[in-house]
Amino acid sequence: MTIQFLTETAGWIGTGLVVLAYVLVSTKRVQGSSTSYQLLNLFGSIGVGANVLYQHAIPSLVLQAIWACIAVFTLSKAILAKIIR
Repeated sequence: MTIQFLTETAGWIGTGLVVLAYVLVSTKRVQGSSTSYQLLNLFGSIGVGANVLYQHAIPSLVLQAIWACIAVFTLSKAILAKIIR
């Protein structure tokens, strides 16, 4: 297996996860603030980010980093809220 194959696979899996998250929220099967939605977005952005990093697509990499930061921030808030309860 080559690094190109691995990064392309990560990119496709990541894309699938982001699309799945969007479908689940759009069909109201999950809430936008839910842990499952945020995890799908986090791992999706990591997968897409690995691919765009390999492709040297810096604007897309920045977008994926921001997307991942939003997911981590939201997940952190949820975890802290459970701890404080």
